[in-house]
Amino acid sequence: MTIFLILAPFGSFALLMLVTSAPISLFAAAAICLAVIAYDIVRGRSIKILGAGSVVLFGALGFYLTLVDPGLSSSAIKLTIDAGVLAISLLSIAFRFPFTLQYALEVVDAETAKLPGFMRANYIIAWAWSAAFLAMMAANVLMIYSPSLPLWTGLAIVFAARSSAAYFTKWYPQYRKAKYGVLPTSANVLSGT
Repeated sequence: MTIFLILAPFGSFALLMLVTSAPISLFAAAAICLAVIAYDIVRGRSIKILGAGSVVLFGALGFYLTLVDPGLSSSAIKLTIDAGVLAISLLSIAFRFPFTLQYALEVVDAETAKLPGFMRANYIIAWAWSAAFLAMMAANVLMIYSPSLPLWTGLAIVFAARSSAAYFTKWYPQYRKAKYGVLPTSANVLSGT
């Protein structure tokens, strides 16, 4: 369920962009991010780097479109969102606190969190998500510079990138358990299972 909560603001943003204005889509996505943060707080969980950063990202871009440049193309808006999420991911790695760590610490016991492979697994999973964000950016650049391509091309790349990262997030801890005999992240870093 955690992976659904993480991706819900981004999915709703993408769907709303098809049927309503960009500012409404961005503010709705920011509101969903805030709802996910509230859900985490009510359940006694921490405020996540990715969630808080996404609220700022969606909100700031929504205000920019409303107050400064309402003519920004939808592809440029999506590219900005993907670049912002990539920046959040890379900064979390650079500051030695990969964004996946907060999710992982909520689903593992204290002994597992102390294992040396635990941090390594979180870095690897965070890098996998960074690669997915980079692929999503590439899809948006492709759509900007090749507008004759059908919409489904960009959507297929984005779907493949997100699905691959989500699958890797589930697969990698199980791989480490099979290879090393110790599960570095309970079962699944981002899905909460």
